[in-house]
This record gives sequence, C-alpha cells and structure tokens, in this order.
Amino acid sequence: MGVVNVTPDSFADEGRHPDPERAVEYGLQLIEAGADILDVGGESSRPGAKPVSAKIETSRVLPTIAGLRKHTNIPISVDTYKASVARYAIDAGADIINDISSFRLDPDMPKIVAAAQAGIVLVHMRGSPETMQQIDPSQDILTDIERNFRFALTTCQEHQISENRIVLDPGIGFGKTAEDNLTIINHLETLRSMGLPILIGTSRKSFIGAILDKPVSQRLLGTAASVAISILRGAQIVRVHDVAAMLDVVKVSDAIANEAM
Repeated sequence: MGVVNVTPDSFADEGRHPDPERAVEYGLQLIEAGADILDVGGESSRPGAKPVSAKIETSRVLPTIAGLRKHTNIPISVDTYKASVARYAIDAGADIINDISSFRLDPDMPKIVAAAQAGIVLVHMRGSPETMQQIDPSQDILTDIERNFRFALTTCQEHQISENRIVLDPGIGFGKTAEDNLTIINHLETLRSMGLPILIGTSRKSFIGAILDKPVSQRLLGTAASVAISILRGAQIVRVHDVAAMLDVVKVSDAIANEAM
C-alpha cells in the first residue's frame, strides 16, 4: 500500500503533493514502483494534529481519487474517519475506507461501508490524533487492541459487512509508546488468531527514530527492518512511503517466510 498524502502537514513528506495534478502523478509513480494499493489521505493523523472539516478534507482527496481512477484499476483507499468524506470518496472511485478510529469517531461510517460494499481497514487508535500522545500508557496494549477489534467486528456483523472485506491494522504509533510498538510487531500472531488479514504501517515512524536517533528523512533502513519482521510475524499488507525500496524487502521476506522463491 503506497501512501499519497494531500495534506500540508504530513509528518512523513511535509505536504509535497498538495495539488491534485502532482498527487495523481505521484500516485502513478508509486504504482510503477510496485504499489498494489494506493492510500489517499487528506487529514494528517500525526500526533498533535488538529482536525480539519469534512469540507476541507473532501476538497483535498476527491480530485486526487478521481484523477487516479481515470488512470488505474488498482484498489484505492481513502484514509478518513468521517462518513461524509468516505461517501464522496467512494463515489469518486475509492474502493476501501481506511478508518483510523475503527468506527469510534463517526457512528455513520459502518452504514456507508455497508451500503457501498466497500473494503474497510479497522485501525486501533487510543484517543485521537490531537490527544493520543498525551494519554496514559496502556497497561496491556495487546489486550486493548483485541478488545477494540472485537467491538468493531461486532459492529461489522450488525451492518452485514462481510469478513472478506475487512482488514485489521493494530495502529503502530497511534497512542502507543515505543515499547508498545515493538510488542505489537513482535506478537502479531495474537491478531492472526482472529482470522483476518493484517495491515501494518511502520514507515518512517517515531519509534524507529527513537531506536536509531535519526530524523524522518533517515529512517529508510529502519523502516525496512520493521517491514521485514512484520511480514515474518504475519502481516499481509504493509503501508509504506518508499514503495520501490520496500518492494525488495517484501519479496525477500515473503521468500523466507514461505521458503519458496
């Protein structure tokens, strides 16, 4: 899953693709580099980020999604927790909703997903982007994640969202300590027991910076290590910024995990 940010304040790329034409061009470059899915985001979820209105978020993502859909048939995901943004994004060509709140922040989201028969990525987040690094650490992060997903999956069942359209993302960095992130990656088998595909997003994140004492721009190899371990622990989808480099990591990790070329 390649990341296409159309925000002015993304932690990872500092808003380098703010206008639709450049964002579409960048997304097509990611596909050429090997991306199987594109994830378009119009609101930063970095720690401390202020929320933006649905109107602003929609104005950012719709032209990019529509533009990409004209040029590619690969799945497009929209990174939003707002039901109204999701509805318009689906109309513009999005196939998947990547909800960082697992339905917590907008109770209308399950209805939109169900009506469109869209895919849904359920992400575990403690608090909100604005508050998630200010709350007390979890006493048992793996139990918290499993409990959150059980609740979200019950909501999916109530809205007749079939399991073959659901992906679980434990939310690396979303209200977790650096140690929590290490625990989550090293124990992904606890999520595998739920029988659904696992998405992991470690790309350039702060726990890598904490380990290496390096800024965002120098976390490529640290990201590669985290992606490789995540795959070996059971992740089926990796959300990354550096698609070409991570494609090599994925191919080698898959070969080792499956003991096959």
